[in-house]
Amino acid sequence: MAQPFPHLYMRASFIAAINQLCSERNVKPDDVLEAVRQAIATAYRKDFGNKEQEIRVVLREDQDMPTVLLIKEVVDDVLNENFEISVKDAKRVKPDAEIGDEIEIDVTPVGYGRIAAQAAKQVIIQKLQESEKKSLFEMFKDRENELLTANVTKVEPNWVTLEVEGMTVSLPWKEQIPGEHYYTGKRLRVYLDKVELTGKGPQLRISRTHSNLVKKLLELEIPEIRNGDVQIMAIARDAGMRSKVAVKSNDPRIDPIGACVGQKGVRIQAVMEEINGERVDMIEWSDDPIKLISTALQPASISAVIIVNAESHADEDGRLVKKRAAVFVEEAQRPMAIGKKGQNIRLATQLTGFELDMYNYEELPAFKAKLAELRGEEVAVAVLNAPAEEEGQEGKKAKGEEEEQPTIEEASGEEKKEAA
Repeated sequence: MAQPFPHLYMRASFIAAINQLCSERNVKPDDVLEAVRQAIATAYRKDFGNKEQEIRVVLREDQDMPTVLLIKEVVDDVLNENFEISVKDAKRVKPDAEIGDEIEIDVTPVGYGRIAAQAAKQVIIQKLQESEKKSLFEMFKDRENELLTANVTKVEPNWVTLEVEGMTVSLPWKEQIPGEHYYTGKRLRVYLDKVELTGKGPQLRISRTHSNLVKKLLELEIPEIRNGDVQIMAIARDAGMRSKVAVKSNDPRIDPIGACVGQKGVRIQAVMEEINGERVDMIEWSDDPIKLISTALQPASISAVIIVNAESHADEDGRLVKKRAAVFVEEAQRPMAIGKKGQNIRLATQLTGFELDMYNYEELPAFKAKLAELRGEEVAVAVLNAPAEEEGQEGKKAKGEEEEQPTIEEASGEEKKEAA
């Protein structure tokens, strides 16, 4: 940091110091000048006056040193000499002074320039730091939910220090992608989640694990998302492992999945490389919750779905009851539907907003009957891929026959078997 001007009474040094400070600290000249005025006023009250006095400091480029003015009000009867002056005394300063006027009295001590500079040095430094913090806060406060480019400057066990547009920012371990290797000089993109002004200055809350990082990277790499032809409806992320992104097309001529994946996967590959090789699954959004749940649980094949609670609501005791669905799969599909350590069903739950309960397909009749008994009415079942019946019964597909695309059927009453 440039040292505050040691010779305040020297015009050239004063102006040069102000310009240098403004340039190095990226602050407004007016803020620096105001800090100087306050510092000199504080120093004057300490050395020559008292804290009750109203002091005004004037700094002009055409003057060799600051002018210290004592402000007093013209009154008929002086009760406090610190900020009041009689009409008789006021006329010595301003011949046409009248009661109620504000009088400026020049009280600048002889040779006060150097003394003021030394006395105000710490105050000036403090004000400059505050101005710098304010300037940085103003720079970033309107940039929340943005993608920023950062450079790694230091790597510690629990955090990584980054430089973002000249500002030093910490990336804590909980915001780092698990398994990602950081090294000095590495260039990466981070998501700016929040900007806070604290006692230590502006704090940028950045993340590499936030789901919006994937969203912003997709917007960056895919023109159709950037211009609104393809819309991101929901994102579920297990940082460092896998993300599921649901998209829909606002243009019937555009395939949303194809647009996001790109020719030979080049577009989605660019996104995955930016997040340390994390797998990104693109699925097509549907307003039909049954279809959305089935798609979100891919690559597992879902046999049937029952929507238990279509909307979140409060029960009689005021407790929140979330949206819920029961999902039925064949035994062979169950591990795939749940995923390693429950990852697949967990991401599907985040993506759809439904709490998903997994059952074997054989449990469907009993589950439906129990739910119908509780509700006092028949339960609708969406059958997607019902298992084929035993050999020789209706519904068994002929060997070698090409399998048709399954459709969603609604059954209210007796459970429907898959038609041939």
